[in-house]
Amino acid sequence: MTKTVEQITHNGEMLALIVRDEYSRPGISFFTPNDLSQQLAYMQHPAGKIIDAHVHNPVPRSVVYTQETLFIKRGRLRVDFFDERQKYLESRELTAGDVILLVKGGHGFEVLEELEMIEVKQGPYAGDQDKTRFVGKIPQVLPR
Repeated sequence: MTKTVEQITHNGEMLALIVRDEYSRPGISFFTPNDLSQQLAYMQHPAGKIIDAHVHNPVPRSVVYTQETLFIKRGRLRVDFFDERQKYLESRELTAGDVILLVKGGHGFEVLEELEMIEVKQGPYAGDQDKTRFVGKIPQVLPR
């Protein structure tokens, strides 16, 4: 049985957080610590619940690593995780309704079935300075 919320860690640091489509809990569930530059929460409220109107105040923030969140709408995606030295660690498969927050380390993807997904990450985009591309060497025994 797959966990509905799974942290992928390496050397005590969170690389990613996966929230499966099956996750369900009343109220608000934050999955990330307050100091993470990308926050991820799940919310389930009954009809008629009032969420107070609000504006967000300008608060200076420093972002060191680009963190991205992927929402899988349709299809299957394999996510391969790498450490900072580009060494393969492990993989997970995502399907429709799953969400993943990529926090740190390296990652690569293989589309296993035609895919639709939405990506959210911090901006502004820094072009070539934003990422280092590499050939991810992974074991050949992974599902395709």
